[in-house]
Amino acid sequence: MAFKGLNGIGSKWPLLRQLRAGDPVGFGRPAFSKRSLELSPRTRTADKVVRSVCPYCAVGCGQNVYVKDGAITDIEGDPGSPISEGCLCPKGAATFQLVTGSHRTQQVLYRAPRSTEWTSISLDRAMDMVAERVRDTRERTWTATNEKGKSVNHTLGFAHLGGATLDNEENYLIKKLFTALGAVQIENQARI
Repeated sequence: MAFKGLNGIGSKWPLLRQLRAGDPVGFGRPAFSKRSLELSPRTRTADKVVRSVCPYCAVGCGQNVYVKDGAITDIEGDPGSPISEGCLCPKGAATFQLVTGSHRTQQVLYRAPRSTEWTSISLDRAMDMVAERVRDTRERTWTATNEKGKSVNHTLGFAHLGGATLDNEENYLIKKLFTALGAVQIENQARI
């Protein structure tokens, strides 16, 4: 064999291993490195699998979330989903990085009007700021009657666009909340 004297090089170079083993297309064992032979799927060691829905669009593809020791180890398409049958688009397939990525912001950031800097604030403060702004906008833009004097009791100062990954009960409660606040423009991503 032509590669007999190249044992040192032949064991390091995958192409030479493939040719020596008669595997020129690289589908067999010679194409693997020591590291790739030792790899196993993250899904194999999971303590539990939680079924979920992809958060990106209105399609609602099913996902299996694999958890070990309370931490997410992988997110895959759910083969039992009648919508996606285990398939995910590139964004859905990258959901694991959305959840575990080191680039993900872990605190609430706020940029004051006309400021160029973001500051970190507490979640409680952020929620209070949102509630105050909804209340203030509602009071400032409230319309009790229209131009003909008919009672309308609404505001055009804010609207709501619901997420398609919320279930029917959550969407129902959001619709009730924004209707009670007097909002007229209430829509859901699933219909767009």
